[in-house]
Amino acid sequence: MSLRDQISVFRIEDETGREKAREVLATTYREEKHWVEDEGGQIPAEDVGRKDISWFVVCAEDKPIGVLRVLYDPPLELYAQYGFKLIDEGIDVEAFIQNNKIAEIGRFAVLPGYRKHIVVVAALMKSAVTETIERGYTHYITDVFEDDPHSPLKFHTRVMGFQPVATHDVGELNSKSRRITLILDLKAAYGRLKTKGNWIFRFLTGDWPEALHRRLA
Repeated sequence: MSLRDQISVFRIEDETGREKAREVLATTYREEKHWVEDEGGQIPAEDVGRKDISWFVVCAEDKPIGVLRVLYDPPLELYAQYGFKLIDEGIDVEAFIQNNKIAEIGRFAVLPGYRKHIVVVAALMKSAVTETIERGYTHYITDVFEDDPHSPLKFHTRVMGFQPVATHDVGELNSKSRRITLILDLKAAYGRLKTKGNWIFRFLTGDWPEALHRRLA
């Protein structure tokens, strides 16, 4: 059986799901990267059941192998506190915030033995993007570490179409690496992937109802 046939993704709704996410974060964020001292603080118990936060876990059969978080309507003013530096000074940040519905996608982590399998990352993105569009959000914002050898930067930019817009040197996680802030226009990404017609578009949207496609057409 291929890995693609083994994996499943679910949204965390209870403490059992939260513990699966903690397993992944303990291996990656705490033991491997040393970004946190307590992985539990990344997914506090009060996150479970909140309407403005969704955590997704991908499992190979019953083993948790990756996590991802979506934060709806994030407090974007925090970026200013981080020393936010625009790459393109022509961007009107205030207008962007006012004219779009923004969700932050992050806390992306995949166990070392599964990082070479793009289907694992794609499965997490599929669940996240589907929910985000169902909720009527138009853009993602995210940060990636410039120096992290396992950064999703290439997947985000080359596959999904995220655009770098700014940098900052500090953030929530314990890392000296510069952060690159990326933005994804979900409608533009849909059109780009559909035009390419590759497997990632079919994988992400293949079981969508027609109404969901019409939102982005």
